[in-house]
Amino acid sequence: MASTNGLASRAPTIRLVRMTCYLPPPWPKFLSELDERLSTPIELHCVGGFVATVVFGIPRSTADLDYLTAIGSAEEIESLAGPESRLAKKHKVSVHRVGGISDYPEDYGERLVPLELGLNKLHLKILEPYDLLLSKLTRNSPKDREDVKAIARKLGLSFAELLGRFEKEMKPWLPNVDRHQNTLTKVWREYFQE
Repeated sequence: MASTNGLASRAPTIRLVRMTCYLPPPWPKFLSELDERLSTPIELHCVGGFVATVVFGIPRSTADLDYLTAIGSAEEIESLAGPESRLAKKHKVSVHRVGGISDYPEDYGERLVPLELGLNKLHLKILEPYDLLLSKLTRNSPKDREDVKAIARKLGLSFAELLGRFEKEMKPWLPNVDRHQNTLTKVWREYFQE
């Protein structure tokens, strides 16, 4: 068994290559209409509550699809499906570029997982589970902690894997590293069942 900081890794590393998921209403119609209206292809790197709830099935609601990066026209996507758009008002959901407090593992882009939704121009990729959890570390709100706990338990994630990724891909450059290390080892540690 591999070890990170003396923690034995019991769960295998999760490596998602592609993912097909059931999208609950109103997401299928919203995304389909957005896809039809796009003038050119666009790829969104999705994070946050949409990934936690819609993709991983965590029981809470979300009305927006947060994205970190848009490869293509971010202006067009915001215009067509942002919070104030006609499409958002029609379906009561929207897309939203993440701003504010967020940090991500350095190599998250290498592990993005394409969602197979049968769309032509709109391509969604999600952060894989460990990267998604680490994206919640800096803000660490009560909702973030509940998401971390639910995803870790539902997917049987390994704390050793999470801590190892933090140490390799975030610790070298992250400000307030002691605070983040304490959050991981003293608060989040109990969310994992290993």
